[in-house]
Amino acid sequence: MTATDPALTAIAQSWCTLSLLHGKIEARIERALQAGHGLSAREYSLLDVLSRQHNGVGGHLQMKQVADAVVLSQSATTRLVTRLEDRGLLTRYLCDTDRRGIYTDVTETGLALLKAARPTNDSALRAALDEAAENPELAPLVRAVEELKAPVRPTLPAVESRS
Repeated sequence: MTATDPALTAIAQSWCTLSLLHGKIEARIERALQAGHGLSAREYSLLDVLSRQHNGVGGHLQMKQVADAVVLSQSATTRLVTRLEDRGLLTRYLCDTDRRGIYTDVTETGLALLKAARPTNDSALRAALDEAAENPELAPLVRAVEELKAPVRPTLPAVESRS
């Protein structure tokens, strides 16, 4: 195949369309979360991921797992955790069984903010999808997103505080 191969051109155009949909959704959510709760979409995502941890076996995520879940590098995730910790939304502590491990938990303040922001996030997502569905280029992707049978991540009990 060459760089001007029609199949590659079609794939590139499809990728651009998917990227456009993602950008529109992310921008809509970002504006809504910033305006309503002073959170970025990444901050919301991090709080959401960390709020699903639990005290059982495998219940705490390593920083690499957190980074993968929020689609950031480990260093960017660490900086994000530090910013949210400085705001009192997260706390860090050493792992009891591995002193090299550091766990990150959402504080009660962080959980309250996440609970308040969740309807804003969901509403902005729905509005962005509804708007995109009106665009003939984006409509098939919106249908595909809506038809995905991704497992629903349950909200896990909050992690007990470490005092």
